[in-house]
Amino acid sequence: MTTIVLVRHATTPATGHRLGGWTPGVHLDEGGVAQAQAVADRLASLPIAAVYASPLERTQETAKHVAKVHGLRVRTRRAIGEVDYGDWTDRPLKELRREKLWKVIQATPSRVTFPGGGSIRGAQQRAVDALESLAAEHGDDTIVVVSHADVIKAVLAHLLGMPLDTFQRLHIAPASVSVVHLADGAPPVVSRINDSGPLSASRGTAGRRPTRRADRTTGGATS
Repeated sequence: MTTIVLVRHATTPATGHRLGGWTPGVHLDEGGVAQAQAVADRLASLPIAAVYASPLERTQETAKHVAKVHGLRVRTRRAIGEVDYGDWTDRPLKELRREKLWKVIQATPSRVTFPGGGSIRGAQQRAVDALESLAAEHGDDTIVVVSHADVIKAVLAHLLGMPLDTFQRLHIAPASVSVVHLADGAPPVVSRINDSGPLSASRGTAGRRPTRRADRTTGGATS
């Protein structure tokens, strides 16, 4: 069973103000650098075998802090990159909230294709496929994947069996950690969401395989 530690990138000057998307050249701000180092410190005790990130600077910079602690390089995967927001890319959020399409995105995001861009549903599919591929490659390893809020939310919704149209109910803060476990022939396990506390093998299942008891519980009515 592969343990995948999903990390949202730390803050940039645009976080919470603009819809960043695939905007190039957006770097971590001073607070974001501190957040990236803090999440690296939190993950320091885990047996991390590899660190992956989307191609964008804000994920790469966050991932480098994590990778450095473990003496690893950052491996880039475009498939875990941001949603293609098309014409909405890098526009102010306060402006976008006045668009008619905004309410549709909040209520039924599975039905939306962004003007001149892609869809959250498409981003979900490619990211889920990427994680399944990484799990097949890494066996019983623990790996880190640094990505983006909407992508992580969409992946978690899929693994939790939630309709994509409910994914806005999930909150993924900058530099937060969510942990999933994937194995062939077994249901996925989600053991953490939007976690900002200590991460070690002695707390939860961030650094080790869930127990058989936990596996059976997750396979039933609860997760």
